[in-house]
Amino acid sequence: MDARTPPAVAKTASPSLPRVAIRPVLGFLHRWVGLLIAGFLFVSGLTGAVISWDHELDDLLNPHLMHARAQGPAKPPLELAKAVEARDPRVQVTFIPLAPEPGEAYAFGVAPKQNPATGKLYAPGYNQVFIDPANGAELGRREWGAAWPITTETFVSFLYVLHYTLHIPAMGGVDRWGVWLMGVIAVLWTIDCFAGFYLTLPSRASARSGKSFWSRWKPAWQIKTKASAYRINFDIHRAFGLWLWGVLFTVAFTAFSLNLYTEVFYPVLSKVSKTTPGPFELRAPAPLDQPIVAKKTYAEVIETAKAEASKRGWTDPVGGAFYAPGYGIYGVTFHQPGGDHGAAGVGTPYLYYDGATGLPAGERLPWKGTAADIFVQAQFPLHSGRILGLPGRILISFTGLVVAALSVTGVVIWAKKRKARVARRAKA
Repeated sequence: MDARTPPAVAKTASPSLPRVAIRPVLGFLHRWVGLLIAGFLFVSGLTGAVISWDHELDDLLNPHLMHARAQGPAKPPLELAKAVEARDPRVQVTFIPLAPEPGEAYAFGVAPKQNPATGKLYAPGYNQVFIDPANGAELGRREWGAAWPITTETFVSFLYVLHYTLHIPAMGGVDRWGVWLMGVIAVLWTIDCFAGFYLTLPSRASARSGKSFWSRWKPAWQIKTKASAYRINFDIHRAFGLWLWGVLFTVAFTAFSLNLYTEVFYPVLSKVSKTTPGPFELRAPAPLDQPIVAKKTYAEVIETAKAEASKRGWTDPVGGAFYAPGYGIYGVTFHQPGGDHGAAGVGTPYLYYDGATGLPAGERLPWKGTAADIFVQAQFPLHSGRILGLPGRILISFTGLVVAALSVTGVVIWAKKRKARVARRAKA
């Protein structure tokens, strides 16, 4: 106490407050949050390890859909798109590949039109059509992301949708229950990353040993292979969590940002940082059964986009074009053949156009914009590892297996400790 401090002040200057023990609180949080999300992360980890190779697996499992058979020059994609719609008037083409890889089939995306007799959407039972570029023959159709039946044609997309929605069906006219659930799981996982990290740090009591901080923390990074099965299990859980902590946190956070993008992530980000909203942030989606019919054609929009790209000095060809019926927006992207999957970076550039007027509606330029814009662009490439190209995909695939292992080892640790507690109580 300073000699100049009055006695009355001295009595109240340092009031005695209850000390909160952080480690037990975080231990409780890590235990029960971990148990709550373990099953979800096990499924998400395993599926994530597989879908890092979605394109390659699709090629391997479905050569009859993915590979062209006829020889000769490719027909114009816009001409083939018109043929797809002519064969089935119930659908409209929503994606046209314009720069496929040599030897690959054209994979057109389609969506159902509105049935004028019922006011509801048709149910064609497929959303992708595969066309041979040379002769225009239809190689097959499939429902990408179908929950059932699981076939070689739907296996990869089944895992993809399972990864972030668990295939939870629509209820009450809302089809995002699974997306929201996995988004909440990702939020809990993000928080739990910090709790788990703190619990690996040496306790204050261990400081009395006189050893350096690293000497006391070093065992947490190691796996004792000549120990009991439980100890090895515990070391695997702790060490792998430390080795890959940065990657695990990145995957957890980006899972939250992607699943709760519209509901939480983007609104919060736009409040704390300067963002440049795109057409999908500025427009509310149309009702599901009332798709917006475009007045402009693909050909008109693509020519406009080509002219704009030429003005900007872009050298990559038009890679693909899509139409979003729920928003009335066209998008045109530019890349080399095969550049739309597995390439390093934050994706390809897009120019957006209004489907009714053909006027520019926005753009997405890789690594361009405010810091918040670039942060938004990086979310999926970070989550999938594609931001680093092939090495990143390998890392994310391995991380998916680690996530599944951490889920299992965490449950084993809890079960072992619970068994010991029950035994002590019974003995007492």
